[in-house]
Amino acid sequence: MKKFLLIAFCATSMVAVAPVADAAQIKRACLASDRSAATRDRCSCIQRVANQALTRSDQKTVAKWFRDPHQAQELKMSKTQRDDALWDRYRNFGQMAKAICN
Repeated sequence: MKKFLLIAFCATSMVAVAPVADAAQIKRACLASDRSAATRDRCSCIQRVANQALTRSDQKTVAKWFRDPHQAQELKMSKTQRDDALWDRYRNFGQMAKAICN
């Protein structure tokens, strides 16, 4: 019984920690960028806006754009509805972040 409880506790702990490990992708990418304006406070603010404006999947995609901006350009030029919808959410996120985090 103790072994079962230990396994159950570990399993629920892993599930509870998994979303946290995935959080703050935008903030980490922002801080890792070579932009002089990428301060801890500003990157934290941008992450808060991202949490409101973008899904986790969107954030994962957008975080990659900090390292390779060309990926964003490719998505922007894409003609699929899915990519257009992401680009619209990204533009909205950028406008919100600019208004709130400057």
